[in-house]
Amino acid sequence: MTIYDLTRALPDIETLRDRCRAMAALELVISGNIEGGYFSYDPAWGNGEEAAFMENGSGDEYAIVFTAAGAFGLGFDHESPMSPWGDQDTELWPGLLDGIPEAFRALVTEPSFCVEEGVLQATAVFWREHHDTAWHAGKVDFPEGSEDPDGTGFLFDVLAAGTPEAYRDFAEDYYETDLPLEAIRHIWALRPLTQAVVDALNPGLPLEAVGPRVGRAGYPGV
Repeated sequence: MTIYDLTRALPDIETLRDRCRAMAALELVISGNIEGGYFSYDPAWGNGEEAAFMENGSGDEYAIVFTAAGAFGLGFDHESPMSPWGDQDTELWPGLLDGIPEAFRALVTEPSFCVEEGVLQATAVFWREHHDTAWHAGKVDFPEGSEDPDGTGFLFDVLAAGTPEAYRDFAEDYYETDLPLEAIRHIWALRPLTQAVVDALNPGLPLEAVGPRVGRAGYPGV
C-alpha cells in the first residue's frame, strides 16, 4: 500500500471526520483513559480547525487537520526509508508536497508537525479541498524493496478500512480482550452514548465519567 492506495480508499471529508471522531470515542471508552489514546480527536485544535491523531507509542503517527478549506493529512513511519531522518541531511522525501494548495501551506510548517530543523516529519502527505471530488497527493517515486514504503499500509489501515469490524479487530488485538461488535457499531454511527453501551465495552466505567471525555473529543450529543 502507498499514499495513492490510501487516497483512493478514503471517503469524503465529512465521512472521514465522523470516522475519526468515532475512533477517538471508542478509544476513550475501551481504555478508560481520561484523555487521548491510540486514536484521539481535538475539535478545538486551532482557530476554527479540528484535528484527528494516531500515535502508537513507538514513534509512528498520523494527523489529519480539518479546516475551512478542507482537510490535510500526514503520516510518519519512523522505519520507512522515506523518513526525513533517513540520512545525514534532514529533508522531506522528494515529491511529497508537489501540487499542495496554498490553503494548506501553513500546515506544512506547523511546528507541532515539524522536526527541530523545521522539516515536516512525514513519510506520507495527502489533502482534499471541499470542492474536490477526490483526495490528492504529490508525485512521489517510491524506494524499491518494500510493499509499504511510506508506511500508509499500517498507519492508516483501520481508518482506510472504515468499518466497525476493522476497528474491532484492531482493538481486540491491541487491548487483548473480546469486544462486542454491536456496541462498537453504536459508537461508530455516533449514536447517543448510553450506560449499556459503555458497560458492554468497559464494564464498571460510569457514563457520567466517560461522557464528558468523549464530548471533549467531538462526540455529538453528550
